[in-house]
Order: sequence, then C-alpha cells, then structure tokens
Amino acid sequence: MATKALVLGGGGVTGVAWELGVLAGLAEAGIDLLAADLFVGTSAGSVVAAQVTSGVPLAELYERQLAPATTEVTAKIRMSTLAAIVLAMLRTRDEQAFRRHVGRMALAARTMPEVERRAVIASRLPVHSWPETRLLVPAADAETGEFVVFDRDAGVSLVDAVGASCAVPGVWPPVTIRGRRYIDGGVRSAANADLAAGADRIVVIAPVNNGGGPIARLAAQVAALRRTAAVTVIRPDRAAGQAIGRNVLDPARRAPAARAGRVQGAALAATVAHVWHDAG
Repeated sequence: MATKALVLGGGGVTGVAWELGVLAGLAEAGIDLLAADLFVGTSAGSVVAAQVTSGVPLAELYERQLAPATTEVTAKIRMSTLAAIVLAMLRTRDEQAFRRHVGRMALAARTMPEVERRAVIASRLPVHSWPETRLLVPAADAETGEFVVFDRDAGVSLVDAVGASCAVPGVWPPVTIRGRRYIDGGVRSAANADLAAGADRIVVIAPVNNGGGPIARLAAQVAALRRTAAVTVIRPDRAAGQAIGRNVLDPARRAPAARAGRVQGAALAATVAHVWHDAG
C-alpha cells in the first residue's frame, strides 16, 4: 500500500490559518489529507500538524481561526532582525554555521519571557500529548546550529517541540529543552519537505517557500522527492496572498487568511486528488 505524507510549512499565525483553510476546503471536496501516514510540521506547520492529529474535528479547528485571537500576541519581524539574518547568510554558506550565527542573535534578542510564549503555544494545541500518527517537528540548536527533529520518541513534550519549531529568531525567545535552547525549524528550510522522503504520495502546503544561500530551497527538496514519489505543492494564490497581508505575525489577519485558504483548497481538489488518490 502506498504511504502518504503531509508536509506543513512555516508562515506565522496567518500561515496556521491559511493551512487550516486549505485543509478544510479540500476536505469539503472529498480530499482527506488527515489520512496521512506521516506529518512533517515546521514552525506554523507544526502547530497545524499538532492540531489536526489531536482528534479535534477539522471543521472545528477551522472555525477557531475565524474567532478573535484573544490568546495571540501581535508581533512583527524588525528590520534589524532581517538584516542580521542576511548578514549571517553573507558570512557563510555552511548550513550549520549559518544557523549558529542566527542562533547567537536569537539568544541575545530582547523578547517576551519564555514562560509567556509557552503559554501562547499551549493555548494553540487542543491536546498536549503526541499523536499516535507519526509527526516530525524540526528545530535548530541555537548555540551549535545543529538541526534536530523531535518526535514522540524524543522524550520532549509536544508543547515544547512545537514552541521550539515556532521560535522565530529575534521575535520569540528560544525554547529551553533539557538545558539546550532551540529556535525555529525554518532556519534550515521553510518546510523541510525532504523529511518526507520514503513516502509514495506527498502533499506540501507551504505558506512561505523562501530559500537561498544556506537555507534549503523548497523547489530543490521537492525535485528530489519527485524522483521516487508523486508530489504536489500548494502555495498561496494571489487572493490568499492579499488576505494574508505583509505581516504574517498579525493575528488580525487570521480570519481572512483562513477563508482564502478554504476557497483555494476547494479549487485545488482535482489536482491534489491526482497525487493523493490516483497516482501510481
């Protein structure tokens, strides 16, 4: 039997909303991506993956994105943070060295207290235990730059794993796990789609697909996956991009992003069905 993987990429709070909208739109059209054998969730995608494997109905998760985001904190990536990341890119093309440079910046940044940020992450997850379905949550060690992938066998709580994967450098505090500090898995790749290698049918939902320099490009990862698997990638269309807006960390954009994702998901049902059901 063909194995299926759902890859959910990073993209802030609007990315969470848009991804849930896409999944809801596809489900309404008869395409159940939650039947995947493997979930890969990076940053915002880790939130979505934890939510959709929690047992809470997808329709309810979608509806929550339309409600006021009372537990979320509005933020914005500062120009100084972007400049520090670009400088790190220019300093080295070595992936781990780049992540180490970014991690150093993240450790020095002034952010909200870690305990407060953990409460925000915990409020996003309807269940705080790892699902039985295989779920991979990538992050990076802020001090060494080592790329790590958390799963149910890692001995790490789901809240902390998701929090680490969502710890945008310079915006949110690195997450402490067993005495180490971890930052956003997106510093390695926006979606880390290569972690789905080995699956036969793969759907990648990626609000952001930026790459370059030491950050792996999604297109390159997908090209490699297509050597052995049927793969389709869903990115925001023009309407979704407008709904998401320029600040992916603005909770006020959740509802329009979710609605745009739902429309887009329904429109892509035939394309996704060809990979999810008909390929082979």
